[in-house]
Amino acid sequence: MNKQPSAVITGTGCYIPPEKVPNSDFLKHTFLDANGKPYDRSNEEIIEKFEAITGIRERRYAPDDLLTSDMATLAAEKALADADLDKEALDYIIVAHNFGDLRADNPKVDMVPSLASRVKQKLAIHNPQCIAYDLPFGCPGWLQGLIQANYYIQSGDAEQVLVIGSETLSRVCDPHDRDSMIYADGAGATVLGATSGEQPVGILSHAARTDTNPEADYLTMGLSFNEREDDRLFLKMQGRKLYQYALKRVPGVVKRSLEQAGLTIKDVAKVLIHQANAKMDEAILQRLLKLYNISEVPPSLMPMTISWLGNTSVATIPTLLDLIRSNKLDNHQISSGDILVFASVGAGMNINAVVYREK
Repeated sequence: MNKQPSAVITGTGCYIPPEKVPNSDFLKHTFLDANGKPYDRSNEEIIEKFEAITGIRERRYAPDDLLTSDMATLAAEKALADADLDKEALDYIIVAHNFGDLRADNPKVDMVPSLASRVKQKLAIHNPQCIAYDLPFGCPGWLQGLIQANYYIQSGDAEQVLVIGSETLSRVCDPHDRDSMIYADGAGATVLGATSGEQPVGILSHAARTDTNPEADYLTMGLSFNEREDDRLFLKMQGRKLYQYALKRVPGVVKRSLEQAGLTIKDVAKVLIHQANAKMDEAILQRLLKLYNISEVPPSLMPMTISWLGNTSVATIPTLLDLIRSNKLDNHQISSGDILVFASVGAGMNINAVVYREK
């Protein structure tokens, strides 16, 4: 009797844009509230409070000549090289994103053909059995792609799957909205391959949930806070409600994924979580640990990049994973047998978590 194959990560890659945008760049912005009124505080005060809450000091923006699919391709090339895999051997290419190829000079949604098809074209893959499709699922999109890839591999339908998360959030930011300081650009890619053995490795379990009433309204598209702007739509967030939702729901989803794998948080070496707000992530981890009656956060359990990369949505976790695997994140390593937890929350509202054992 053949043992069901496992999906293991065989290669990772990322693209981090070279342009650094420090918080000081926002000093010249005219920030307005949702009613279009200026704040009674200076930009210095607004930025200082923003940094204290989110932990973000700078972020990266994509060069004007790069699209979301371009960054996805650059990250994919690195992941394929890291996996030492012939690109023609790919069975699926899944690209998670939310806004398509937004041009710097005309930032309107462009999703036809799919970004996955564009990546396949840019990689010059000729194999017609390599199926390419997109996955818009909010910030948890890349992780949901990982879950889907695992199903393909476990079923025997695929042996090699490329999952990419790429986003140019800087091009959907309202410059008059304080929340625009959160968002950033980047891409991360992962190759998953099929393996078999006595010891379970790779993706061990997952859990997810979607809440829409009224949570679907927490992250939407809307007009600029400046009524003199054109009719473009920008990313709008109900920050406090999103924060409260994440604290209430994410720990339970992570715990459920661990229970399905027969593990507890005490078995986990790293928690790689989507990063939109440093304080929120710290509070989520504390609540998760509290579910296991643990009061002290173990050192190096939750590596963070938000201070210098900002919120890159679907690119956050695969970029973080690649930085650790390539020894580019100080004081963080992954060893054979380590248990990792990936978790994300975002527009939808969607939450997902994956438990993974390093081969």
